[in-house]
Amino acid sequence: MDEKTLIARRVALELRDGDLVNLGIGLPTLVARYIPAGRNIFLQSENGIVGMAGPVAGAENRDLTDAGGMPIGAMPGAAAFDSALSFGLIRGGHLDVTVLGGLQVDEEGRLANWMVPGKMVPGMGGAMDLVSGARKVIVAMQHSARGESKIVKRCSLPVTSVRRVDLVVTDLAVIQPTGRGLVLKETAPGVTVAQVLANTGAELIVAGDVPTMPLEGLST
Repeated sequence: MDEKTLIARRVALELRDGDLVNLGIGLPTLVARYIPAGRNIFLQSENGIVGMAGPVAGAENRDLTDAGGMPIGAMPGAAAFDSALSFGLIRGGHLDVTVLGGLQVDEEGRLANWMVPGKMVPGMGGAMDLVSGARKVIVAMQHSARGESKIVKRCSLPVTSVRRVDLVVTDLAVIQPTGRGLVLKETAPGVTVAQVLANTGAELIVAGDVPTMPLEGLST
């Protein structure tokens, strides 16, 4: 199983029946493929749809897309609306969960994911609204990039929000930001606590035995 699939499958297990969920651009959109059978989840995209299904590979009609411009499907009973109503849902606190990619998460649980200084920024999108407005914020990202940990002591990139995110799921671990710091909750299959600590640029709180990510839904 590749790293992105592992992350998406583990995040999908966090979604509860009846949740209204926003999936961010990139890796988070993969979560839609792995929602456990029988779990009734309503997927929202900030460009104006509730009841999203997808992603749909090879779809010919590109009129229906997610926020990243990728073709999607729609569940029976789906609703489409303008961006004003969509952001009203987000800013009004009506989203149960948002799943976002990340560039960095620091020891205070702050997320940086919207820009890299000196590089072209097509727009900040809805990340700031989503982190501030959703009841639960899950960051789905690879643990390291170019040999550098993305879990850091303090974000060197511009933070998306001062709000502490609720959960970070990487290809090595599940980490929960708290008022005490970052708590190591789970390790990925085949990964030891020592390996997680060695590949993390921030202090992690390890309390007792750390379980392995649940294998339900994680098989290839």
